[in-house]
Amino acid sequence: MKKTWIPNLLTSLNLFAGILAIMLIITSHVYWAAGLIWGAIIFDGADGRLARRFNVTSDFGKELDSLADLVSFGVAPAMLLYFMAFSHYGWWIYPVIGLFPVAGALRLARFNVQDIKGYFVGLPIPAAGGLLTVVALCSRTLPEVVLISSLLCLSGLMVSTIRVPKP
Repeated sequence: MKKTWIPNLLTSLNLFAGILAIMLIITSHVYWAAGLIWGAIIFDGADGRLARRFNVTSDFGKELDSLADLVSFGVAPAMLLYFMAFSHYGWWIYPVIGLFPVAGALRLARFNVQDIKGYFVGLPIPAAGGLLTVVALCSRTLPEVVLISSLLCLSGLMVSTIRVPKP
């Protein structure tokens, strides 16, 4: 019996953690939200490993993983940074913050159509989302130019063609 449900359950937990993180951000529980984003990273790492171990990788699992990653590591960290550092800004900050999940979606789409072994092309969105979460948590001690530069740099690295070794 194929055990496809096990990696897909972990991917679903990744997605659920991202959704809960967004709800917690909206209700100003930002540290709990950051913890859930980091929890989603753990679920994301485990789902792929188990799918390969059980030899149950599938196109469905790959697509589900990308959708979960976009929520947990694209939308949630961007919202966390917005709520922690930029919610008092005007409308002009929206496209700057929105750039991060868009870059993440482009990176995930490119990943899904390429068949490259041994390395990633561009910074993987879980790494970028995890780093942006740390930046958001440090936002009270960092200048705003550093925060925006970090977001723009991470966005650029996701859509770049740099080779990142697979762990």
